[in-house]
Amino acid sequence: MSEPTHIAAPRLCLVAITKHGAALAAHLAGDLPEADICTSAKFAPQFAGVPNAVHAYDGALRDEIAPLFAAYDQIVFFVSLGAVVRLIAPHLRSKDEDPGVIVVDDAGQYVIPVLSGHVGGANAWSERVADLLGAAPVLTTASDVGRTIPVDILGRHLGWRVEAPKINVTRVSAHVVNGEPIAFVQEAGSPDWWTRPTPLPDTIHRYARFHDVPLERYAAVLWVTHADVPAGQWEALHERLVVYRPPLEADA
Repeated sequence: MSEPTHIAAPRLCLVAITKHGAALAAHLAGDLPEADICTSAKFAPQFAGVPNAVHAYDGALRDEIAPLFAAYDQIVFFVSLGAVVRLIAPHLRSKDEDPGVIVVDDAGQYVIPVLSGHVGGANAWSERVADLLGAAPVLTTASDVGRTIPVDILGRHLGWRVEAPKINVTRVSAHVVNGEPIAFVQEAGSPDWWTRPTPLPDTIHRYARFHDVPLERYAAVLWVTHADVPAGQWEALHERLVVYRPPLEADA
């Protein structure tokens, strides 16, 4: 049996600038000892006794944003949503580069992924943070809300690599979330790719071989394979094909 693909733990930071926010962050830190703390020096004493590394700053939070974006994969702000949007706006680059950004309201009732929710993992972390705080996660990414296949990150936890033009990923994602019929062809890789607690949507039809798929019946094809995909197949399935490449050792 092959070893599971190693996924590095994300670099996580909790940011608090209010009394209530600091109290919530200190509570959360007890469950996330790997997380660093960034807080106004005024509220640093509230973190006395936590095992987490604490950075207490004296200036303005806006001066901390660039270093936070550079140092962390997930940033949980105990700050108002509007303030966070304004603070991070000058630092945004792309969904493939930006860290996940999460907001927790001052009462600890809601956890909202603001940035890189899907590709960056903020949606999944929002659900975890909400569970630890006894709060409600507020997700807006269509594939997560609809509990269907996340085309752009499918199999990431298994080390799968997406192989397709960006326009294909965009078009196929739209077909999936709109509930159109999708062929899922798995010729390689682990069968444990569906991780949601709900059943696979009935719009997703599974096949063991690409050649068994009646292509005219489907809006798009998701193909997990080690096989070469000729240019003719990409052209025939114009903007309707996304290919996934599992690690070769996963089939050993």
